[in-house]
Formats: sequence, C-alpha cells, structure tokens
Amino acid sequence: MVLAAMLGAVAARAATATNAPVKGDAKMETATFAAGCFWGVEAEFRDVKGVKETAVGYTGGAVPNPTYAQVCTHATGHAEGVEVQFDPLVVSYEQLLAVFWNMHDPTQVNRQGPDIGDNYRSAIFCHTPEQLKAAKASMEKLQQSGKFGDRKIATQVVPAAPFYRAEEYHQRYLEKHGRARCHN
Repeated sequence: MVLAAMLGAVAARAATATNAPVKGDAKMETATFAAGCFWGVEAEFRDVKGVKETAVGYTGGAVPNPTYAQVCTHATGHAEGVEVQFDPLVVSYEQLLAVFWNMHDPTQVNRQGPDIGDNYRSAIFCHTPEQLKAAKASMEKLQQSGKFGDRKIATQVVPAAPFYRAEEYHQRYLEKHGRARCHN
C-alpha cells in the first residue's frame, strides 16, 4: 500500500516536474541525483555517452527558488543536485544509476568527503514509477553485494521534487576552472 502511494506521488510529481526535452528532442528523459558537491557530480555525468545536458541546482527541500547561500544554512532542506537530460537509446537509466553508485560513498549520512551537511546527502529523485522501481532495485542489489560490509546505504530514493537551477557561476564549475575533480 505504501509503495502504491509512493508510485502515485511519483506519477503526480512527474507530470509537473521539469521534465522538458532538450531542444525539441522528444526522446530525451530526465534523471536527478544528489551525491555530495554538485560540481563533481555534474562533471561525472557530463562524461557519460548519451547524456545530452546537465544542470546543477537545489531539490528536495521546502523553500522555493533558494540561493546557494540559503541552501548552505541547512535551513531549506534542499540537496545539491544534478538534473541529467539523457537519450535512453544511448544510455539507460540503469547505467546512470551505476555511475551514481560508483561516484560516491552512499553509506555516508549528510556528507561526502570533506563536505558536511544535509545539502550534501545522497539521494535519487525519481521522475517516473519505472525510475523509482529501478532505483530501489539497484540500491537493494548493491546493499546485498556486500561491497560496504555492515554499513547500510543511506541514499534516499524519493519522488522528484521541484528542481531549482543554481546560479550560473555553479553551472559547469569545474570545467570553467580547468579542474577535473572537486578535491584534487
């Protein structure tokens, strides 16, 4: 019953989420992930063949149109997220999930590396019931793999919430600054 309610919530939110195709290409799909500092997450997804566009922003919180300064106060509930526009004929959602799981430590609660706070939490924001099912299945498979020993995966798997694009200076930040990683 809880799963049915969640699937209904995903479908309702998917209808209103920023799920617009890129430049008129009706085949594009949207995925949204949070895995720590959005600069590094964006850079990882930009390297995936089939990813057509990325945007960093804020999602999963209660404050509409937050600024970076507001999100950093930990009072908005937002995570630093990356919205990924991808061509499912080139890269599957399951392949994007594999990239997500490999780019960070999903057992850490509200942090990644030196970045600490709820805005750095690990989360998958699902735009469709199919994404929700795939995300939960991949998380369960990873947990059962034993890769993390006794540590439990802390990643939130939730319906997509409104995505608020971050300030322009955050978009492709590492690329603009000639860096490959956040913590070189």
